[in-house]
Amino acid sequence: MFEKLIPKEAIEQYHIIQAEEDRSIHWKQHLSYAVRLGNEFKSKTTVTFNTTEGPQSVETTVWSLTENHISLKGGILIPLKSIIDVHF
Repeated sequence: MFEKLIPKEAIEQYHIIQAEEDRSIHWKQHLSYAVRLGNEFKSKTTVTFNTTEGPQSVETTVWSLTENHISLKGGILIPLKSIIDVHF
């Protein structure tokens, strides 16, 4: 399966589901760095997440990280359990 790069504003059009393997703990360290990149350096991160239509990717600033989600600009939340990959 190949992921599709979508605009951040289109995320809400997809039904986000859990990835085949829950790697939330693994991604937390990477995502903490992504938050720092976004807040201090205005750098974007590519996040790939699972949906009912297959993997989707978004290149965006990660504003915050909670126990269960990442928050993007505009209040968009992506569950950690749905994340497949993170690239800087």
